[in-house]
Amino acid sequence: MKPTQHNTPDSPAPDVASKIPAATEVQGIFGLSDKEQHVWDRAKDFLTVRSNDVHSLYAYGIARQLTQLIPEARAEIVLPAILLHDTGWSQVPEELVLSAIAPGGGRPDLVRDHEVAGARIAREILAAVGYDAADVEEIARIIDGHDSRTTALSVNDALVKDADKVWRLTPHGVATVMGWFDLNHDQAHRLCGYRVHDHLFTEQARIMAAGFAGIASMDDSPALSALTRRQ
Repeated sequence: MKPTQHNTPDSPAPDVASKIPAATEVQGIFGLSDKEQHVWDRAKDFLTVRSNDVHSLYAYGIARQLTQLIPEARAEIVLPAILLHDTGWSQVPEELVLSAIAPGGGRPDLVRDHEVAGARIAREILAAVGYDAADVEEIARIIDGHDSRTTALSVNDALVKDADKVWRLTPHGVATVMGWFDLNHDQAHRLCGYRVHDHLFTEQARIMAAGFAGIASMDDSPALSALTRRQ
C-alpha cells in the first residue's frame, strides 16, 4: 500500500503559534546567566582560533545539562570553567595549533602551554567579573590540566572534561574535525568516537555521547544518503 501524502507544496501549514509553550515551561531551554555573560564577553576574543568560540558555547550547553543531571556538581564552577577552558590557545601560534592536537602524539608541550595560559587568563577574567577567590582558584586548577590530566580532581573537573569531549560527537564537532584534518564525515566520526566514548568520567556524559553518536551514524548511513540525494 502506498503511503498517504498529507503535505503538499500548495497546502499551507497549520497555524500552531498559539500552542507553543513559554520557554520556562520546557525542560532544557536556557541561556547564559548575567555573570556568565560577563565572563563570555571577556573570554570570546581569546577564542577566535580554530572555532574555539563556537566550540566553547556548545560545550557550555552540554555542561549546563550535565550540571542539571548531577546535582553534586557546582554549576558556578563548571560553567565559567567551560567558557574559559580553551582561551589559552590564543597564546599558541595559530599555525601550530593543529599540530598540537593531531592524532598520533601531537605536541603535548603546546597542549600544556595552552592549559597554563588559559589558567592565567581565567584568573584575570574571573577576578575582574568579581568571582570569589577560592572559586577562581578551583576554576583555574580545572583549566590547568583539562586536556593533559587523565584523572579528575573533582566532580566539577569531571564535568568540564566530559563536556569538552562530548562536543566532538555533536554535528558541529564532527564537522569541525572534518575541516581540521581534511577527513570525510565517516572518518571524522570514527576518530572522534575513538577519542571520546572510553574517556568519559560520568554515566550521564556517556549517555549523551551515545545519543550524538547515533545521529552521526545515521548521517553516514546509505539510507539517509539516498534520501538526501533524492531531495
